[in-house]
Amino acid sequence: MFLPSGEKQFEFWKLRRNGLPNINIARSFNISRQAVSRALITMDKRIEEILLEMAQANQIKVESINAGRGVLFGRSVPFNVNAMIFVSAKHGVQVWYEHEGDCGSCSRYAQCIELLWDLADEMKIKLEKSDDPTKLADELFGKLRELV
Repeated sequence: MFLPSGEKQFEFWKLRRNGLPNINIARSFNISRQAVSRALITMDKRIEEILLEMAQANQIKVESINAGRGVLFGRSVPFNVNAMIFVSAKHGVQVWYEHEGDCGSCSRYAQCIELLWDLADEMKIKLEKSDDPTKLADELFGKLRELV
């Protein structure tokens, strides 16, 4: 499961996810709009395959998927909790399980906060300030569900 982060197609995909229209992407790279559209169709298929492979590997039953946004919502079969798989330009493909944690005593606290804020920035989602990763994740994934 390889995320093609260095490829032009992935750059097009990130720009479109950020709201840039295909015509503007084409102008930026001095190529045709049709070339951008073909590249995005190919990248959407690859992103969908990556999300589905990750769901299968983590035993997540798929509920909804949006390759253009790079998100998959589902339910973990072994843990019996909601799960989300997402593509982050900075962090790669990530799986997040809905949970109530003791974030203040967790050694991964800083990484979780960074991951959630970075994803919100990538997705152009405004969040309330919070130092609790569980609350931050609930808000972020709730807003993402509305978009998907």
